[in-house]
Amino acid sequence: MSAPIRIVAITVVTILLTWGFFALAGRWDWMRGWAYILALTAGNSINELVLWLKNPELFRVRGRTGEGTKTWDKVCLALFGLTILMILITGALDAGRYQWSVMSVWLWLIGATFYAVGQALLIWSMVANPFFEKTVRIQKDRGHQVVDSGPYAYVRHPGYVGAIMGFVLASPLMLGSWWAFIPAILATLCLVVRTALEDHVLIEELKGYKLYAGRVRYRLIPYLW
Repeated sequence: MSAPIRIVAITVVTILLTWGFFALAGRWDWMRGWAYILALTAGNSINELVLWLKNPELFRVRGRTGEGTKTWDKVCLALFGLTILMILITGALDAGRYQWSVMSVWLWLIGATFYAVGQALLIWSMVANPFFEKTVRIQKDRGHQVVDSGPYAYVRHPGYVGAIMGFVLASPLMLGSWWAFIPAILATLCLVVRTALEDHVLIEELKGYKLYAGRVRYRLIPYLW
């Protein structure tokens, strides 16, 4: 997918997402909702721009599903996408329409901090790793190699840490919905399971990864897991 087409596609998706989001919320004067959508749009735009400038090949290939993608990963991604959708739906219905739960405004600042840090870590991971495709596969067509620089010197899957911080956990806080943490926890579990499965594939099939895993022992959280 070329850059112009990808930009148009992202713009159309953003407009449809915004319309559906506020339709569920039942109101267009929901300030937390607007702040969330604007933050999401800004973060994704910066992400795409930096990736396009710093890692143009990855920018190009991330728009497709590469040959050799593991079947289980397609299932994981489908489940993850469903839980992400449920975060947005639950947040809009709870904080926007019905106010089932009440969350202090200062927690929005924590959510915004999570979002900024998570997005920065995600971008750093993508720039450092030219093989950061959207699906799990051994990229023989792209000369797949182990990457151990940048954030990969500290944990083996920093991109997942960025996604969990910068979207999954940040979203309920920024939307102001305690109920949205239920699908957020499920989304986190999806990524944790995917991390373990991906690690198994890389250890078994990618040359040098087993040695790398011996040096960098932690998957997501230093000194913990």
